[in-house]
Amino acid sequence: MNIPSNTHTIAFYNIENLFDIENDPLTNDDDFLPTSAKRWTPKRYENKLRKLGSVISRIGKEDSERAPVIVGLAEVENKKVLSDLVQSKHLIDENYSYVHYDSSDERGIDVALLYKSDDFELENSETYSVYLQTDTGERDYTRDILLVQGKLNGDALSIIVNHWSSRREGEKETEYKRLAAAKVVNSIVRRLKHKDNTKIIVMGDFNDNPDNASLKLLEEEGHLFNPFKTVWSQDNGSINHDFEWNLFDQILVSTNFFDRSNTSLAFDMADIYNDRSLTQYHGKYKGQPFRTYVGKKYKGGYSDHFPVYIELKKT
Repeated sequence: MNIPSNTHTIAFYNIENLFDIENDPLTNDDDFLPTSAKRWTPKRYENKLRKLGSVISRIGKEDSERAPVIVGLAEVENKKVLSDLVQSKHLIDENYSYVHYDSSDERGIDVALLYKSDDFELENSETYSVYLQTDTGERDYTRDILLVQGKLNGDALSIIVNHWSSRREGEKETEYKRLAAAKVVNSIVRRLKHKDNTKIIVMGDFNDNPDNASLKLLEEEGHLFNPFKTVWSQDNGSINHDFEWNLFDQILVSTNFFDRSNTSLAFDMADIYNDRSLTQYHGKYKGQPFRTYVGKKYKGGYSDHFPVYIELKKT
């Protein structure tokens, strides 16, 4: 098949609890051990790695003829799981490197970035904490925000990877946490724009939809474009809760991706990768993401999220 290769795919995927099978006394990984109620065995771990690798290798392939050049990830335990993932069956020939820092998140899960070192020249990476407090004034730890900088296609590119606080205690009750994270991202964006003409990509599982206040803050104060506002619909999202589609996973871009006179990479399109193979085939949950576990019951699927992606055209 003769497919033009002038397209770069950039993806984000919440891979739902990618833990290794070893007990880490510093993290809350007790659910994901061979001896736990979930029976997280080597076989199940290897199966998840193989399935995730298969998905990542296929995102955007229809248009770019190859796996994504950059993939942001949420819910990874440590560097070992990333090493095992990039060495897994479907990714070993893709030549991915990765960036990861351990954060103080209470569940022991972090964000990370995979990148093809043949295409993306890494120059810098660092993390930023979101400072939150509980009602009693204690520190409430959440995932750090990851900034990765480098060059893609000769253009300076800064990628900000996020996994904001969940809605577990209620959407309104936890909104302030996601607004705090949005303000940290906007401060990073301001600093980047002040320094040089880098292109900026902000990606993540925001635990908010495109029309929520936190995402609007990124658009309005960060001057970012959110293409996922028009992707989200009643029948289309990245995660399903109580039979309603949410689009918590999004990728926003700086407006200089649209200045074709001053770029070798222009924004082209955005979409959700919800191939049928990632969905439940039967029953009342048909069409929803095919999960690894439902509660403690092992299902052998991929994740409770679909990946999302954008495509950049070389100009």
